[in-house]
Amino acid sequence: MGRHNFISIRDFSPEEIRYLLDLATEMKAHPSAHAGALKGKTLAMIFEKPSLRTRVSFDVGIQQLGGFSLYLSNAEIKLGTRESAYDVVKNLERMVQAIMIRTYAHEIVEQMAEYSSIPIINGLTDFSHPCQAMADYLTMLEVKGDVKRLKVAFIGDGNNVCHSLMFTGAQLGAHVWVATPSGYEPRPDAIQWALERCRQTGGACTLTHDPVEAATDADIIYTDVWVSMGQEDQADARRKVFEPFQVNSQLFGHAKFDALFMHCLPAHRGEEVTDEVMRSAHSVVYQQAENRLHAQKAILLELMHEREVLEPVRREVTQA
Repeated sequence: MGRHNFISIRDFSPEEIRYLLDLATEMKAHPSAHAGALKGKTLAMIFEKPSLRTRVSFDVGIQQLGGFSLYLSNAEIKLGTRESAYDVVKNLERMVQAIMIRTYAHEIVEQMAEYSSIPIINGLTDFSHPCQAMADYLTMLEVKGDVKRLKVAFIGDGNNVCHSLMFTGAQLGAHVWVATPSGYEPRPDAIQWALERCRQTGGACTLTHDPVEAATDADIIYTDVWVSMGQEDQADARRKVFEPFQVNSQLFGHAKFDALFMHCLPAHRGEEVTDEVMRSAHSVVYQQAENRLHAQKAILLELMHEREVLEPVRREVTQA
């Protein structure tokens, strides 16, 4: 694949995204096949935002590949105050073989990638969540067989998860619908990029303020929390604005009979989604959460493994 970092889905070609998803599928089917591939290698994990799935999936993933992880909280680093992004990178690159960072400003991750001689992985920023999107589309592939022309309806806030869902859908030819209240749409630059890529792949990206329109005949209904980390002071106002966008049995009833319900988690049951939908037979949220592990193992293997050793693996997956 020839990429050094994993910062945004936009940085890759559709073929590269498909390759990583194929590799993740192969690694999930044969979990011991690459057990020692990253022996002796260490992944530094920087967390400015708390996490359950990101921390556990990266921690377990690197260990299953034979490597080690090092957890660094904001208390240790205080990025931007105690230590600059440049100094953090220049110290860590002499001691570890890759850095995963979960932070607020997307620019921090881009700066680290610019300064670093080792791979940088975006574990989440306020702009995007590419690792989550890889797990999302891996789940769709497993259940639906293909994602091309699937109607994927994201209902809620046009946030980081929404951006990466749009980017990946555009790469793979899905038809992504985004239903948000007025004023909470995805960023204009995110929309523009998705539309341009869709013209090349046969995908589609449609924005609406009507959740029923987005949900009608959808193959996938996806939502996220209404109040993201750092927006706690807006919580009461946001709940009032987003109340008509709750994914409940009535809204879900507009989707196809075999539609899937997806959520990146954590979920606030009774707010963006009802417990009834979360617990229904349509819900694949825990399969989706598990797939964070497999998608990220593919990313780690691709970025951290010596190129000459990985090439035969890539050829085998591509030909499969």
